Amino acid sequence: MYILTKIRVYELAKELKLTSKELMEKIEELDLKIGSHMSTLENDEAELLRELLSEGSKNKEESLENEINENTIQIEETIQVKELAEKMNVPSAKVISKLITLGIMASLNQDIDFDTASLIADEYGFTLVKNEVTEETLEEILAEELDYEDVPEDLEERSPVVTVMGHVDHGKTSLLDRIRETSVTKKEAGGITQHIGAYTVNIEGKKIVFLDTPGHEAFTSMRARGAQITDIAILVVAADDGVMPQTVEALNHARAAGVPIIVAINKMDKYEANPDRVKQELMEHGLMAEDWGGDTIFVPVSALKGDGIDELLEMVLLVAEMQELKANPNRKAVGTIIESNLDKGRGPVATLLIQKGTLSIGDAVVSGTASGRIRAMIDDKGKRIKKAGPSTPVEILGLSETPNSGEILYMVEDDKKAKQIAERSRIKQKDDQVKAFHKVSLDDLFEKIQQGEVKDLNVIIKADVKGAVEAVKQSLEKLSTDEVKVNPIHGGVGAITETDIMLASASNAIVIGFNVRPTNSALEVAKVEEVDVRTYRVIYNAIEDIKAAIDGMLDPEYKEVVQGRAEVRATFKVPGSTIAGIYVLQGKVTRNSKVRLLRDNVVIHEGDISSLKRFKDDVKEINHNYEGGLGIEGYNDLKEGDIIEAYTLEEVKR
Repeated sequence: MYILTKIRVYELAKELKLTSKELMEKIEELDLKIGSHMSTLENDEAELLRELLSEGSKNKEESLENEINENTIQIEETIQVKELAEKMNVPSAKVISKLITLGIMASLNQDIDFDTASLIADEYGFTLVKNEVTEETLEEILAEELDYEDVPEDLEERSPVVTVMGHVDHGKTSLLDRIRETSVTKKEAGGITQHIGAYTVNIEGKKIVFLDTPGHEAFTSMRARGAQITDIAILVVAADDGVMPQTVEALNHARAAGVPIIVAINKMDKYEANPDRVKQELMEHGLMAEDWGGDTIFVPVSALKGDGIDELLEMVLLVAEMQELKANPNRKAVGTIIESNLDKGRGPVATLLIQKGTLSIGDAVVSGTASGRIRAMIDDKGKRIKKAGPSTPVEILGLSETPNSGEILYMVEDDKKAKQIAERSRIKQKDDQVKAFHKVSLDDLFEKIQQGEVKDLNVIIKADVKGAVEAVKQSLEKLSTDEVKVNPIHGGVGAITETDIMLASASNAIVIGFNVRPTNSALEVAKVEEVDVRTYRVIYNAIEDIKAAIDGMLDPEYKEVVQGRAEVRATFKVPGSTIAGIYVLQGKVTRNSKVRLLRDNVVIHEGDISSLKRFKDDVKEINHNYEGGLGIEGYNDLKEGDIIEAYTLEEVKR
């Protein structure tokens, strides 16, 4: 049998995908002593060449790959400055100075976006690669928290969460005051509860958590959320007033949430009180009193005198006992945001009702687009606590931004997962916004107006808390008619800023401020851009004004003219009042001006000037860049740094 012992050089070259010349060069390079006849190679020589050449290319590929891997950094959409510096093994200070040259002032813990990070990485010879984001939905990321089923053995008894509902002025807050023996009503503008609060009350060694939801119809959405996280609804109806539209609305929310209802017939101390009328009217809406053969508990009470309060609380505990309310405290915490706001000193603050699990200081949490670690927890009595279990209302600090009211808060393993979920929520939110903008583009809008199909009244809403923004939005949307569509295009928390004015100018919108005021620069821009800015303290007025404008009947008799602004630089106590040492920042302050006191751009008080002085002399006015003393009639809570806005009301001919 004839066996091939040799192979031609050009055949081997072909096999190794080289030219004969290249192969000969490789042989020389590797310094191989091969057979004397250069046109053919012995089999063992050929085999050796095969091995060496393939190994050489493999090593070359590996070293190239290693080099690429060493200089490639994988990151998410954003990365902390400190983390980027660590990944590149470069001092953080150098990264920060590079950012400064790019015009970005960033601290160690600040996040920078992918494009900015790429520019920095390029400077140091690194390539940034975005982590391949799998198309997981938020539900999939949170699957563990959502699908976690508590086994009956792990469940422990928890306190009932009670929502007090009913028509405005029927005495819900007064009833809660009587229960808590504190006063909330006085602090609220126009006597209307404007923000949800949560309070814990101890009765016979047992706790009841009360959610004080606002009674005005504008807060429908907040009230609906209150009913969804609640176990029992107390429906307050005034004995002298009977069932009102908002009473029915509150009743429907409680029914929709599937919670038992206890009716508190309030104002029984009044001469006109008629509890039978209330029972009769509620029977028409499907609530029949126990003493009339039904299954709804009716308790006559007087918030003013305190009658029937104990009986009402006993009934709450009885209903709670029948419901057998339980939760597992030994798991990751899940709760609902009741309210959130931005505090100047503490950052984003959220009021949270924990529904299951236990939340501790240091836990990583996520709620919508907000994430972070719990830095501090304060209970409803104002005490700092380290842990909070089911049915506990707490105020939490440490979130990256203010979450929306009604948003679910989840506790997760670590910051990284919290950020990932928040980022995913942000992307989803952006997508939703883009889709929404596509539906009504400016071109479409113009065409529709040209054709007379629709007139749009665009509105930008700013308020002191998020819940109020949503509530005002909903109320305004309800005012839409066939001819005019009320379109809230933006809502936010805090003062009215230049950005809001520019947005209003671009979209031909009016700006409504609820319990907040425009900044100085915003006022100036509004003048130039001719944007209508209206501010309100009580929500009725805002809704009534818009309604009147839609009906074409808005003929203001007076218009407000801002005269100037002054800063409180010092305060002086004099018998019976407090005098503010002021410096006029712009315009002037006159003796007959009306004044508005602003703290962090939120309206604290409105009133008249009681005294205006320069040194020891009474004066008629203080002009720009001058100092003086100012007293506000019947008001003494002045603090350094407060802003006093002086204005007059000018009559406008109809």
